[in-house]
Amino acid sequence: MHVSSLRIYPVKSTTGIDVCEAVVHPWGLNNDRRWMVVDPAGTTMTARVHRELLHVTATPRRGGSIELTAPRMEPLHVEVPCRDVSVPLTMSRIESGIGAGVAADRWLSRLLATPVRLVWLDDPRRRTVGTSHGGRPGDALNLADAGPVLLTSTTSLDRLNDWLRETAAERVERVPNPLPMVRFRPNIVVTGVDEPFAEDEWKLIRVGDVELRFAEHCDRCVLTTIDPQTLASGKEPTRSLALHRQWDHEVFFGVRLIPVTTGVIRVGDPLVLR
Repeated sequence: MHVSSLRIYPVKSTTGIDVCEAVVHPWGLNNDRRWMVVDPAGTTMTARVHRELLHVTATPRRGGSIELTAPRMEPLHVEVPCRDVSVPLTMSRIESGIGAGVAADRWLSRLLATPVRLVWLDDPRRRTVGTSHGGRPGDALNLADAGPVLLTSTTSLDRLNDWLRETAAERVERVPNPLPMVRFRPNIVVTGVDEPFAEDEWKLIRVGDVELRFAEHCDRCVLTTIDPQTLASGKEPTRSLALHRQWDHEVFFGVRLIPVTTGVIRVGDPLVLR
């Protein structure tokens, strides 16, 4: 088993960036989900509702800054805020972020056609992993929903795509194109797993020199049903997951992990069960 891809999402709910290597911090991969778009009340704006966010690319630059790009928009460089302009947030386990500034707010408000703000998480140690999500005292978290690192396997995706084809055949529907892994927004994708969903049972793994422990199975929301290219939505993969991977009224794909140690992981690194 080895890492076949690594992906970060510098601004929550925007498109991912493939990287060849990544520093693993206690709160997640470097540059992953340190920024977030919120409405004037501090509520998180996600691509579940504002699909245009999936066409925004936030490319990390030197010093933690980012460059925002999107179709029909001029690129915008956003520096890490040097002024502590506190923005109240409604997100769980974090009371506030730091405002990114007027230029970023205007850029994103124009794109989404509604007033929004861009905020930065200055210190991820201010936010913790909830105990209901496998967190322990001291576990830190970036602006991800529930866990620092999401891992998926290509073997499990292959099985899911088999189910999609079987479901379509049973319903006499057009055979769908295979779903790409980007639908599931993982940080680490593993290839070479012997059995589909074997990752469900992993308790402790080592990737390169970094150890990560299992936190929970990842419940999947409606975002997986939205095509990140066309922004059109459909019934899959939720429909097929509901037939094969549903419990507690949720559907599941992938596992959330919490770093036990820190270090650098790379594409091609072996994955070893501990």
